[in-house]
Amino acid sequence: MLVPPSLRRASTLVSALLGPLVWGFGAAMVPALGAPPEGGANTSPTLGPALEASTADQLALVEHLRRKGVLFYGAWWCPACFKQKNLFGQEAGNQLPYVECEKTDTQRERCAKAGIAVFPTWLMGSQRLEGVQTLEELRRWSGFAGGR
Repeated sequence: MLVPPSLRRASTLVSALLGPLVWGFGAAMVPALGAPPEGGANTSPTLGPALEASTADQLALVEHLRRKGVLFYGAWWCPACFKQKNLFGQEAGNQLPYVECEKTDTQRERCAKAGIAVFPTWLMGSQRLEGVQTLEELRRWSGFAGGR
């Protein structure tokens, strides 16, 4: 989801008013716990909880992505980011190497430095995927040999 900088501030107000409708039937939005550690990802769930339990394959894929240094950039108000997280289920979704881009100026600056213009964006070194990715696409892209 591409968001021009001029609309980011307005989107925060709109999201605050419409967030519960966008997130779907009362899914809780959990507040961010601040900027991720330098060079790492904030693994706290800031996109709301996933709707289903994770499978062993989903958990293994997240562990693989973390070992590869993959980062998942998104925004707390982004429905596509919630959809992406939800593909992993509850437990694995909460372990995603997620970087919040829209709660604070520090987070916005970090994401701007990383060249994030679309939510969600996945980065692995210099390789980038933009938009919602299927688990199969993430497996292939990251070289995950386990699971299916």
